[in-house]
Amino acid sequence: MASLKQILIEEIQATPPDLIPKIYKIFHFLKDEFSEELPSSEKRGSVKGIWKDSLIDDSLYEEAKKSLFPYEKN
Repeated sequence: MASLKQILIEEIQATPPDLIPKIYKIFHFLKDEFSEELPSSEKRGSVKGIWKDSLIDDSLYEEAKKSLFPYEKN
């Protein structure tokens, strides 16, 4: 039986070349999300709360989210 790593490699090899950059971004994001390592000082911290008491139009938020995370579905 093939290892999961080998199966992933085979899937990647069968992926059309124009999709590889998107697959890489998703893989990199997931790897970072599931990493148990402490974030390095080079990584960006949270910006939660940076716009305290500011009113942000939800359409601007949704537009920004779509441009940053085009692979996510609503």
